[in-house]
Amino acid sequence: MGWEAWFTVVVTLVMVVAMARNVAGPDFVLLGGLTLLVTTGVVPLERATIGFSNEGMLTVAALFVVAAGVRDTGGLDAILRRLLGRPKGLTSAQLRLMTPVALISGFLNNTPVVAMMVPVVTDWARRVQLPLSRLLIPLSYASILGGTCTLFGTSTNLVVYGMLRDHDASISLGLFDIAVLGLPAVLVGMVYILLAAPHLLPDRARSTQLIERPREYSVSMRVTPESPIVGQTIEDAGLRQLPGLFLVEIERESELIPAVAPETRIHAGDHLLFVGAVDSVVDLRRIRGLVPTSDQVDHLMEARPDRELLEAVVARTSSLSGQSVRDSRFRTRYGAAIIAVHRDGDRVVGKVGDIVLAAGDVLLLEAPPSFYRRHRHDPGFALVTPVEESVPPNHRKAPIALGLLASMVILSASGMLPLLTAALVAAGLMLATGCLKGTVARRSLDVRVLLAIAAAFGVGAALEDSGAAGAIGRGLVDIAVPLGPVAVLGAIYFATMVLTELVTNNAAAALMFPIVAAACDASSLPLVPAALVTMMAASASFSTPIGYQTNLMVYGPGGYRFSDFLRFGIPLQLLLGTVVVTVASLLWL
Repeated sequence: MGWEAWFTVVVTLVMVVAMARNVAGPDFVLLGGLTLLVTTGVVPLERATIGFSNEGMLTVAALFVVAAGVRDTGGLDAILRRLLGRPKGLTSAQLRLMTPVALISGFLNNTPVVAMMVPVVTDWARRVQLPLSRLLIPLSYASILGGTCTLFGTSTNLVVYGMLRDHDASISLGLFDIAVLGLPAVLVGMVYILLAAPHLLPDRARSTQLIERPREYSVSMRVTPESPIVGQTIEDAGLRQLPGLFLVEIERESELIPAVAPETRIHAGDHLLFVGAVDSVVDLRRIRGLVPTSDQVDHLMEARPDRELLEAVVARTSSLSGQSVRDSRFRTRYGAAIIAVHRDGDRVVGKVGDIVLAAGDVLLLEAPPSFYRRHRHDPGFALVTPVEESVPPNHRKAPIALGLLASMVILSASGMLPLLTAALVAAGLMLATGCLKGTVARRSLDVRVLLAIAAAFGVGAALEDSGAAGAIGRGLVDIAVPLGPVAVLGAIYFATMVLTELVTNNAAAALMFPIVAAACDASSLPLVPAALVTMMAASASFSTPIGYQTNLMVYGPGGYRFSDFLRFGIPLQLLLGTVVVTVASLLWL
């Protein structure tokens, strides 16, 4: 290897150590390392920036927008609520999550699968009170494992198959030929995740339990006649599973039902009184057919999907102090409705209109986004703060969003359109049809993930162009050739596995295939099993977040550190390598 290759290897190792020690985020570390490689002339600028126009990175960006459109209409809420259900514990939750994800990923590209599931799993984890950090890595890994079961489960499989056909046109593989290796890998991988997750994955939710008790409100919600929860029990409707929220009573016409039992059935027109933190009130707003009881909310001019929740503190000099909510004509003056009041560390009970306001009261408001712009410097309020992600889903647009999602999947899976084109069209139509607002679409783009993906492609190009990647692969395989076919299979898997963590999966497969073909000729190893092992190894991106884009997509939302992937992923890679090489040896050698 020349100095460029050695320098690239050193820079790559420094970046890995920096990310493992959490010196900075992956985006900063990768961009810094890439800048150094460009400055020293190891990789030309046009190759270093290849990731910023890469189809994979742009696809992830478009999918962020599509996922936001589906989430903001509540399109998948009901379907996934039934599918994921209410698990009894962490193991049950992981099994409920990984099984359908692995199955779907065998037939669909795993990137959109993960993009759709991340926000859904985030809400689900909070609702069932399980640590998100123990669910998102299993989500990513299950999608990767599922893609190894069919020939078009990942683009990497197709790359290797294309090179295999170019090498020998007489070789042909069926759709499920790789499943003889993929299915054992899925089963062993899922068992490992279920057994190891409680010990090796972090529980980052525990730290949130140490902070002081959040502000609580008493909120009354009315069940509309068209609500899908009408006729369901409290338990079946999921109203007992919302964290930090307690259903105190139900007011039904002239009847008051205290100490609500789980089997109590919900009627249209019921007034449900909840006590809980503001984040839990946001969860209530996502349930179709639940609206605040306050009649002031019904008189707001803006449609409900155009409103958000805000918290406003009544200032000491405010004219609101000493007046009841009704007498203050709050809705008329401010274009907002008070739905709950918090005072002196406790919730204020009673009909909202009768509450007499005092300085220091925290008002929970439902208002259009313009309220914050108009009143954040209003002397009548000491502080005005929007509640994050509190805009309720636009359920009327849910069929449109689901139709766009299904069309994107069908068009890309059938080969009628590339995934990027299908995702861009779906994202554009989400905006055009009103399923998503432009401001929300911009916020949905996780710039840190996109920059990390783009920079990782540039670093991969440096490893490839400098000759470092090829030299590493050849060196590992050359050592094994004299030791026989089984050793060669093991070396092929190990070398491809190392490369796939340094460069993209497709690049690792493309770099390794000529080496694999030469090793087969030198050791009388059949080419087909060697090619299948290469496919499996190129998808084994488990030990670093930069190894595959689905890992990067869960890295930030799960609150992970680089070392979490090393600790949890390396044993899985070694275990899967042993399984794949053993099964391949038993079947073909």
